[in-house]
Amino acid sequence: MDWLLTPGPVRLHPKALEALARPQLHHRTGPAREVFLKARGLLKEAFRTEGEVLILTGSGTLAMEALVTNLFAPGERVLVPVYGKFSERFYEIALEAGLDVHRLDLPYGRVPRPEDVARKGYRGLLLVHSETSTGALADLPALSGAFKAENPEGLVGADMVTSLLLSEVALEAFGVDAAASGSQKGLMCPPGLGFVALSPRALEGLRPRGYYLNLARELKAQREGESAWTPAINLVRAVAAVLEEVLPRLKEHLALKAWQNGLLYGVGEEKGLKGVPEVRSPAVAAFYLPKGAAYGAVKEAFARRGAVIAGGQGPLKGRIFRLSLMGAYDRYEALGAAALFREVLDEILPAS
Repeated sequence: MDWLLTPGPVRLHPKALEALARPQLHHRTGPAREVFLKARGLLKEAFRTEGEVLILTGSGTLAMEALVTNLFAPGERVLVPVYGKFSERFYEIALEAGLDVHRLDLPYGRVPRPEDVARKGYRGLLLVHSETSTGALADLPALSGAFKAENPEGLVGADMVTSLLLSEVALEAFGVDAAASGSQKGLMCPPGLGFVALSPRALEGLRPRGYYLNLARELKAQREGESAWTPAINLVRAVAAVLEEVLPRLKEHLALKAWQNGLLYGVGEEKGLKGVPEVRSPAVAAFYLPKGAAYGAVKEAFARRGAVIAGGQGPLKGRIFRLSLMGAYDRYEALGAAALFREVLDEILPAS
């Protein structure tokens, strides 16, 4: 068995594989419009929003940029806590968009606290829900509430790239106005689609700009079942197929993913490894490298067993490694992955 244990792309869901094996759809036909509208409706259910979810052809980063450039005007003041590589990316996107960006640096592995973001004078707050680079999970309801208590007109944008279908997500209930995600993580589809979820409040305050990423133009087209530009329509069909399968049993699915990630942490802790995050996301297990072990040696030990893992990013590069079972793994396969992980650690750790 080939073990894709990276935090994206992930092992594909059987329903995605089945959908992708079907003939190419033309995106300006009735059947394609039906697929597009079905996928959008299912994504609204997944994000738990009364607003809209737009499907964009591109990655999760494209969705993050679309969120920033369509919600905030140049010069507006936004707060961006940086606590991992992807919150760093939100900061960089906001800078490129011409915003007045105030950066709040936190150690990688930590998550922001309500008192960190309870600051007056901001139009927006940009947060990462599940920080894939460290395996940390932020408390979005608490953070959004603290920010909006000081900035009642402020908007909260969130990266939900590795929380959608992996953690509980609820846009308006969490106090989040807009969120970005992608197809290649919890949705268990190939890379190629980004999603932007917009609450009713965000829709009212939309400030569209740009050409390809103009969300007002997309909204008009997508309400009719099309994209303004050529979409990756067969990927849209795969997303719809997976959501149809998973959403009716979402509670059970989320419990499975939490159990699987806990299984990986259990093996690491049993062998004396130190976890990276202070609050664990169910999307990825991140560990500091054992003393004396280089990342290359750990990666190679997994590779000899047919497994692919991920290393650290930013200041954690060369210091940590990351494993994920967010792809299509059942309980039996997760136990096999845990056994493989234990075997690797037995090989690389010095005998006690």
